[in-house]
Amino acid sequence: MKFILIVLLAAVPLAAHAYVGPGAGLGMLASLLAVVAAMLLSIVGLILWPLRMLKKRWQAKSTAQGARDRIDS
Repeated sequence: MKFILIVLLAAVPLAAHAYVGPGAGLGMLASLLAVVAAMLLSIVGLILWPLRMLKKRWQAKSTAQGARDRIDS
């Protein structure tokens, strides 16, 4: 119990002794935005990839079916 109290008290700062300037803050914000965008784009890509493969397969089947229909007639 004492250990948890010491850890909690050490984690709570009494005064802020650090300063993040506007350049570093904007750089951190831009980096965070880039990471979030990359994660979202990768998720969208993983979702859309199978759909594109199915679309190609359907188009290939319809093209092959149309070619067979033209040959038969």
